[in-house]
Amino acid sequence: MAGKKKTEKTAKKSAPLKTTSPDTNTPGCAHCATDDATEKRVTQPNKIALLNRLKRIEGQIGGIRNMVEEDRYCVDIIMQLSAVKAAIDGVSIQLLSTHANGCVRKAVMEDGGEDALEELLGVIRKMMR
Repeated sequence: MAGKKKTEKTAKKSAPLKTTSPDTNTPGCAHCATDDATEKRVTQPNKIALLNRLKRIEGQIGGIRNMVEEDRYCVDIIMQLSAVKAAIDGVSIQLLSTHANGCVRKAVMEDGGEDALEELLGVIRKMMR
């Protein structure tokens, strides 16, 4: 029964965050801005939830470090590493979704979004490696 509770809890943690852009009422970034040619900034719509997910991942990594220090069984460590990878992938997918539905959508509506779409495809290619 403990395994079942853990599965349900994990499912809740990895559920996608819902975001809505205030100007279009569609999921996405709340604000995309470029301060200069080298630095882009985005106000994340669910910043607190993202930070909480990242803190959870930090805790998992700390636990893995303790497992290594305590000479725990290799397979147990690998399973925890797999869980961290899945959690990081979840954050990546959430950010990618927010970016596509916010920044990229805005760029497409404004000027066709060729650069934004190429950047998005490049990120997807890197994520798939």
